[in-house]
Amino acid sequence: MSKDIQNTLNLKDARIAGALYLTIAVCGGFSIGYVPSQIVMAGDASSTAANLIDQLGLFRLGVLADSAVILLEIAITVILYQMFRTTSPRLSLIAMVSRLGMIVVMGINLLLWVMPYVLLIQPMGLNPTDTQAFAQIFFEAHALGIYVWQLFFGAHLLALGWSILRSKLVPHVLGWGLFIGAFGYLIQGLVKLTFTDVATLDIAIIGLLTIVMLSELGFGRWLFIRGLRSNTAQPISTPKTV
Repeated sequence: MSKDIQNTLNLKDARIAGALYLTIAVCGGFSIGYVPSQIVMAGDASSTAANLIDQLGLFRLGVLADSAVILLEIAITVILYQMFRTTSPRLSLIAMVSRLGMIVVMGINLLLWVMPYVLLIQPMGLNPTDTQAFAQIFFEAHALGIYVWQLFFGAHLLALGWSILRSKLVPHVLGWGLFIGAFGYLIQGLVKLTFTDVATLDIAIIGLLTIVMLSELGFGRWLFIRGLRSNTAQPISTPKTV
């Protein structure tokens, strides 16, 4: 395969990918990190219901942010596949399928998030206590759903990180950060879904998630500001297949 075919992604494409990464980080941080902490009270269904009714504006903003993340994820999944498909077709396909699986779970999780609102506005003959209890269950299912899509995202980052390490398109330090940090998502997902409580694992997860967070932000920023190395006419080695 010629170098011209390999170097098909221009600086504009790289900057689009970087902009998508950074936008997803902002929207996801708001909808996943901030909004639930303001509405959901663990083990207190009545307080959770009251918070939801009192903060409908914040709740709706969270839904909009989640919806934006899902739509933007589709676009960035395709762009990343195009970036690395000539470097390692199988790894790129694994990365794409894993991220698409994550998107499906995120869509289901969004439905779980809006169901408490439906229950509280239209109780369907249930008494208030039961309605609030069911709403709390949906919120707790939503929280667990995050760990489910993290498993898919961890698999995606393993494949993406390894693709970066096999190419000369992106600084390898970012590839190592994504590859190593991916285990943070994988381990945390398994720990939370199996209800395992081990202090050593918690410390390891925090460290790995810090690595992957910095690497993801660095990857998005690097793409946005500098583009791919192929745009600087640096030589690209003949792609390998897995």
